[in-house]
Amino acid sequence: MLSTVGSFLQDLQNEDKGVKSAAIFTADGSEIAGSTLMEILLMNDFKLVINKVTYDVRCPKKEQLNSEHTTEMENMKSLVHRLFTALHLEEFQKKREHQLLEKIDHLKGQLQPLEEMKARIEARSEAQTGGLLWAGLALLSIQGGALAWFTWWVYSWDIMEPVTYFITFANSMVFFAYFIVTRQDYTYSAIKTRQFLHYFHKRSKQQHFDVVQYNKLKEDHAKAKESLSQVRRSLYLPAHIEELNEKN
Repeated sequence: MLSTVGSFLQDLQNEDKGVKSAAIFTADGSEIAGSTLMEILLMNDFKLVINKVTYDVRCPKKEQLNSEHTTEMENMKSLVHRLFTALHLEEFQKKREHQLLEKIDHLKGQLQPLEEMKARIEARSEAQTGGLLWAGLALLSIQGGALAWFTWWVYSWDIMEPVTYFITFANSMVFFAYFIVTRQDYTYSAIKTRQFLHYFHKRSKQQHFDVVQYNKLKEDHAKAKESLSQVRRSLYLPAHIEELNEKN
């Protein structure tokens, strides 16, 4: 009574290898979900379809029990459920731990070549971004040197003052245009991050590095490690958890 429809159908197929397909429907033809408890299923008549052959199953009507008997039955079912859980919980958790360890090892194997490729792409993108920043510094230095040369050696400050004003005004227009296009403030850290991501995604496409797949694997790996930690917290004594984490 504590098992589900899905477990019943699986047991049916395990018992008879000739059963290729099995499903349960209500009397009006609606399929019953596999998570439905057998206790709920047996309350009404239903249809069992095995290998596309339909069998009408008629369930005996339960006798009306008084409230005291009903309470006793519910307490008994609760006790059986708790005993079943206590007897099989540790076995289930150990099996779950083994499955999670295998999953983590498999994900590590998939992530290792991607991590190496990502490190190479990041190093190259960082170098390009650094080169771009140094080029900007060089251009500003050339601009400042040119303005100083025109001011003190070629012309005078009276002539160069409006020139420097319009250069400053043009720079302000460039900064404002940058904000309109990117919706970000013109700061050197923001520019560096933006250019790094631009170079990173460009090189990722060139080297066929799937960023979406990498992020999904990283997310699955983090979830698996968190699940493993939760299983171990409930399975092992707290003193052993730190030792197990150090080994892995």
